[in-house]
Amino acid sequence: MERFLQGCTADRSGPGRRQVLRTGGLLLGALGAPALLTACGTSAAADRAGNVLRVSQPGDPKTLDPQKQGDMVSMNVLINMFDTLTTRGRDNRLHPGLALSWKATDAHTWRFVLRPGVTFHNGEACDAHAVAFSIERLLDPATKSPIVELRFVKGVTVVDRHTVDVHTTVHDPILPAKLSLFGGVVVPPRHLAEAGDAAFAEHPVGSGPFVFESWQRDHELRMRAYDDHWNGRPALDGVVFSPAPNASSSLASLQSGGVDLVAGLTPDAAQQLDGYGGIKIDGHTGIRTAYLSLNTLERGPLQDRRVRQALNHAIDVPLLIKAVLGGKATETPALVPRGAFGFDPTVKPFTRSLSTARHLLAEAGHPHGFATTLTASNVDANVAEALSGLLSRVGVDARVDLLDPGTYSARLTSDNRGALGPVYLAASTVWTLDGASIVQSNVRSDRRQSRWHSKEADRLVDTEELSEDPAERTRALSDLQRLMREEAPFVFLYQIDNIYARNDRPHWTPGSAGVLAMESAEVTR
Repeated sequence: MERFLQGCTADRSGPGRRQVLRTGGLLLGALGAPALLTACGTSAAADRAGNVLRVSQPGDPKTLDPQKQGDMVSMNVLINMFDTLTTRGRDNRLHPGLALSWKATDAHTWRFVLRPGVTFHNGEACDAHAVAFSIERLLDPATKSPIVELRFVKGVTVVDRHTVDVHTTVHDPILPAKLSLFGGVVVPPRHLAEAGDAAFAEHPVGSGPFVFESWQRDHELRMRAYDDHWNGRPALDGVVFSPAPNASSSLASLQSGGVDLVAGLTPDAAQQLDGYGGIKIDGHTGIRTAYLSLNTLERGPLQDRRVRQALNHAIDVPLLIKAVLGGKATETPALVPRGAFGFDPTVKPFTRSLSTARHLLAEAGHPHGFATTLTASNVDANVAEALSGLLSRVGVDARVDLLDPGTYSARLTSDNRGALGPVYLAASTVWTLDGASIVQSNVRSDRRQSRWHSKEADRLVDTEELSEDPAERTRALSDLQRLMREEAPFVFLYQIDNIYARNDRPHWTPGSAGVLAMESAEVTR
């Protein structure tokens, strides 16, 4: 977790928490002080006085072309300017978006009936032609889209102006859910043809509740309400997104009035601000799931199942949650998080037992432990160091290698499965609320981030991804979790809460995926 600087505050955690950190081997070094930011000039003052919501998140969009990005920071901004075919409500259920209804007409076809009368911000019709163009553009290798959810889609047929058939190579039971975010964005064909990809990425035109106004990279992105949105004009006049890679500066900006809402907070950052007047900390149950990926494919200790099981026994996840995450997370027993389709409550977490871990290591030929490297993004430094401390209690010397987020992301998504070393800390936002989402890239042996080969796991993944029977999918996901619990190709950690800091102005409730869709937000003026 990103280190939040303590020097400007008194220690509010109390001796109890510090003692927990010491006894767990998790006490981190002294933390320095953030530099306070002044309010962001006259425009910030005007925004605070008006009906504009200023939001800070950890980074800036990589691009404003929604089909050429695949990260949640970019999508948090773009979801306000673009509509998707389906949408996930705050009740975490799937709701109509640009599509009013959908059904599987056969094993390889999903039919979507579209909302009539929708227009893009430039007046262009958002109809079946636009939907077909958008999906086919995403699938076109020339687009170089990093979005993987539509891997089974092979084409789209326009049935009539308000109906499209999406054709798949195999049955995809959760295709409508996949179209609720990244893969479901619809872009304007005529405008793209006229403007070109480069200009579109600098000045996007969508059909969403807000219209793009301006973007000063690494400073702020402004958008205004779209008066003619199909769901009515948003309550806000506008939204301003600003990046803050350093949580301390983001929080200082909140204290000084530069922003109204800080998203993407780490628990340690939130703890430092808790108790200050005029600032509220909101925590909501999240779906983002953290784990350690273990490279079982290269020669070494991690090829032995007993070693992998030992690591799971050694890492006291409840202690980690209490001491480092401030209790703002929930333990996950076998990768699939609670709240997602397929989660099996009968699969229990590993017992936390140093003696069991030592016994398994000795049985595997490592009575004195072994040395390895634990790679993480530097925004997860606190958790990575804590995990290393917990492993050291059974003789495993896990040297922490911290990378800047860009380098980490590039290595994670590369074709080199060993690019992040033998052990790396990762997290996945299961935004489809289906267990398939976290399994898809991490488990099946032919997938990009899989570092475990199991014919039985491959078979179960095929079943849960392709079956038309929800009960059969449930059984396959349950069996897969039991298999992963036995083989331990990961160290299973937790699903973290979505944590926000705010002043008194915003009124907004996120869904469990924590997407920053601000259509429903209001501010007190």
